Amino acid sequence: MLKEKISAFIEQVKAIEGVAACALVSRDGIIAGKHFDRDLNEPWFGALSATILASAESVGSIIRMKSLGSVTIRAEDSSIVIMGAGENFLIAAIITDNADTIRINKQMLEVAHKIREAM
Repeated sequence: MLKEKISAFIEQVKAIEGVAACALVSRDGIIAGKHFDRDLNEPWFGALSATILASAESVGSIIRMKSLGSVTIRAEDSSIVIMGAGENFLIAAIITDNADTIRINKQMLEVAHKIREAM
């Protein structure tokens, strides 16, 4: 049952136009589900995604930000969006270079809310 839920969430993120790859990652950095369009070191991707989000949340707390929804890392040819999805999970997505990141963030947030409620 859990595997099916995770697979369904990965399919929802993967279906967002502009998402090239994605993973559902535990807050400890363990990949629970994934769709990658390239070879990469999956354990490192999960661990670093969790570390980046936790670090950003800590900085946000220090400067008294109300809520930190996501972190975006922009590069010349793509971006990475890391978004909290409840107490136990986060979504990490690799975004194509010509994608509408505002729209993608909004759609990813909808999936993150579903994950938060379900898990």
